[in-house]
Amino acid sequence: MIESFGVTDIGRRRQLNEDAMLIDDQAGLYIVADGMGGHNAGEVASRLAVETVSNFVSRSGQEEEITWPYGVDPAISINANRLRTAIMLANKRVWKEADNREDYTGMGTTIVAGLVEGASITVCGAGDSRAYRFRGQAFDQVTMDDSWVQVALNEGLLHVDEAENHPMKNIITKAVGAKQNIDLTVQEETLEEGDIYLLCTDGLHGMVTQTHILEILTDRKDDLEGSVRSLVAAANDRGGKDNITAILLRYRK
Repeated sequence: MIESFGVTDIGRRRQLNEDAMLIDDQAGLYIVADGMGGHNAGEVASRLAVETVSNFVSRSGQEEEITWPYGVDPAISINANRLRTAIMLANKRVWKEADNREDYTGMGTTIVAGLVEGASITVCGAGDSRAYRFRGQAFDQVTMDDSWVQVALNEGLLHVDEAENHPMKNIITKAVGAKQNIDLTVQEETLEEGDIYLLCTDGLHGMVTQTHILEILTDRKDDLEGSVRSLVAAANDRGGKDNITAILLRYRK
C-alpha cells in the first residue's frame, strides 16, 4: 500500500509555474516535471510530458495488445519497459510540438517518475529533477542528475564542495523534448516497510540542502502532508528562486 501527498508551488521569483506533477495511487504512478522554454512553452512541455507518460502507463497496464513503438527490452521488467517507453513517447511528443510551432522552439522539460507495483518501485528520469529514498536513518539520492556539474563530478574535474554553488549548476545535459531521441536509465528497487520516496524539482533540492531535507522528513516522518508543506516552505524561506514541486510516497505492507 502506498500513501502519497504532493504540492507544486510557484515560488517567490517566477510569474508562472512551469512545473507539473501527477499522483495516481490507483495506477501506482507518480511524476514530477520541470518545464523550460520561452513564453509559456515550459508549462506546455511539462504538461504534455506528464499527460503522455500517464496515458501510456495506463494503457499498457490495461490492454493486453498494445504497440511497443521502441520494442521491449528483455533485460528489464515489464514495468521498467512501460515507464521507459512512456518517457520516450513523451520526448517524441514534446519534440514534435516544439518543431511544429515557432513559439515553442527550444522547449523541453525535466522529468522523474516512479511506478509502484506490489513491493517494487521503478524509477526513471531525465534532467535534474530527482528521486530520493528515506529508509531507516539513511537518506540517499536514487537518480543521478543529467547536468554539466554531474558530468564534471564524474570525470573528477570538480569537487563535491565546488558543485553546490557552481555557476553552471543549472545547466542540464538531457531533457524531454530537447532532441528527437532520448537515452534513459531505469532503476528498480524492492520496497521495505516504512520506505519514503521523495520526487522533486530543483526548485526544492537546489534551495534546501540534503541535510535539511532529512531533518524535515525525520521530524515529520508520520505526516506526509506536513513534510511536503514544510519542504516547500523551506525552499521559499531561502528565496524561492524557482517553482517548487515535491511528492512524497510511503510504503506500507
